[in-house]
Amino acid sequence: MPALPPGLSRVVVLRALMLGDLLCATPALRALRAGLPQARITLVGLPWARELATRLASVDEFVELPGWPGLPERPAAPRAEQLAFVAAMRARRWHLALQLHGSGAVVNPLLAAFGARLNAGFAAPGAPRPGADRRRFVRWPERGSEVERLLALTDALGLPRRGEQLDFPLHDTDRANAAALLGDGRWVIVHAGAQLPSRRWAPERFAAVADALAERGLRIALTGTDGERALVASVAAAMRSPALDLAGRSDLWTLGALVERAALVVCNDTGLSHVAAALGTPSVVVASGSDVARWAPADAARHRVLWHAVECRPCAHAVCPTAHECAAGVAVGTVIDAAVGALETER
Repeated sequence: MPALPPGLSRVVVLRALMLGDLLCATPALRALRAGLPQARITLVGLPWARELATRLASVDEFVELPGWPGLPERPAAPRAEQLAFVAAMRARRWHLALQLHGSGAVVNPLLAAFGARLNAGFAAPGAPRPGADRRRFVRWPERGSEVERLLALTDALGLPRRGEQLDFPLHDTDRANAAALLGDGRWVIVHAGAQLPSRRWAPERFAAVADALAERGLRIALTGTDGERALVASVAAAMRSPALDLAGRSDLWTLGALVERAALVVCNDTGLSHVAAALGTPSVVVASGSDVARWAPADAARHRVLWHAVECRPCAHAVCPTAHECAAGVAVGTVIDAAVGALETER
């Protein structure tokens, strides 16, 4: 791959995905910052990512990507809005555009439309590559963790690694907000939500795990977004022990501080598992349908990922079309044992 030339001061990175996806990109963003220390780095992402981007030392600016055809995270914006976005991006006269989004079938033409002097990124077989920059597009890795996959591009570009730890910068005000919600005690965060129903373990199973931990003297906090209030309430209703329902009561940063303060997190394979990994809080993760080798945290001793092998994994369905065998195959007792083991290890 050709070396990057000097003088690249305007750099744009495309990674328009969800929380866990962006956290897994933070090691690659640090490598980009280390290799191009004088560059102004702009992240193009989904609206939610603005608050994370503003805290990352590896990012200087955030630009919101409108809903784009072929990207499922949000509905496609009107054509006029799409054209205005592309025109605004082209006017920035980027020196380098970096595609950290994925395999490239949909997003490589979008990246090329930014009009950068140089383009680089990933391309699966058959995915388009901007003509003059074909050699700066590496084959999308089919194996390895998401962190390692993304670092494959920065490695190929000659950008120095600055570790593989995920970044989730907390402030003292976040910790104060979390302390006001939790108070004293040894807490377990139980997070039953996930963006896709196919990624959710059953609420009554989370409740059974929470009860078992409460019987061992742990205090239980149930977390979730405002849209997950009913789901979290169903966990609380299925429990015998009291629990603190925090659904919809914390922003992203307070939630992170709650995780940092906790003795353990029990959750689905979702963004919160990556927050726990970033903050070093032990976790037990039930991985329903996901590609475990790709998304499991690197520290397998601290973050215990439980999953049941079925032929249809990894799953591309938002809602399981069968009996959700991958989730049903993870027994409550297995999760309780993993949680107790994690708590004993961390004492």
